[in-house]
Amino acid sequence: MSRYTGPRLRVVRRLGDLPGLTRKNARRQYPPGQHGQNRRKRSEYAVRLEEKQKLRYNYGLSETQLIRYVKKARRVGGSTGQVLLQLLEMRLDNTVFRLGMAPTIPGARQLVNHGHIMVNDQVVDIASYQCRPGDVVSVRKRDRSVNIVKNNLLNPGLANLPSHLEYDKDNLVGKVNGVIEREWVALNINELLIIEFYSRKA
Repeated sequence: MSRYTGPRLRVVRRLGDLPGLTRKNARRQYPPGQHGQNRRKRSEYAVRLEEKQKLRYNYGLSETQLIRYVKKARRVGGSTGQVLLQLLEMRLDNTVFRLGMAPTIPGARQLVNHGHIMVNDQVVDIASYQCRPGDVVSVRKRDRSVNIVKNNLLNPGLANLPSHLEYDKDNLVGKVNGVIEREWVALNINELLIIEFYSRKA
């Protein structure tokens, strides 16, 4: 299945708050559909599937991409769930979002894909690029790029800057100082259930 491009509030109503997907709040707090208000008791599989879907929709990943990240996280030492979240948080589109250059992760992905963002003074147009400690993320030095990012900075409600990032608003330059810590991940999720979901499928 490819990346989701449908109605976002529908997903938020079904899965709960997804800060990377949209800044809007749903008026109705129950899931969409005819039987949204009287949901039955969910099975263990349904609970794990829902956690996995939260991760997928929030970071804008396809199923294939997420499986690739899970396999990569398994190869790295330490807690697989925590490593998975770190890999996703260190993606370029998410880093641009967390710096406040875009209101959502899909908006940040568009900035990156259209060539408005530079990493270490090189234009990078791949949203899945893995940022590393020491990388400098900046806006391309042209009026169009600068104006787009400055308009986004005027928007209220952007997430607090995590401890592993620093940002110079005047020059529109951010720096990655380290790897994100678990408590700074804005998404309310149980990553262990996601690892269990994929371990049972394998």
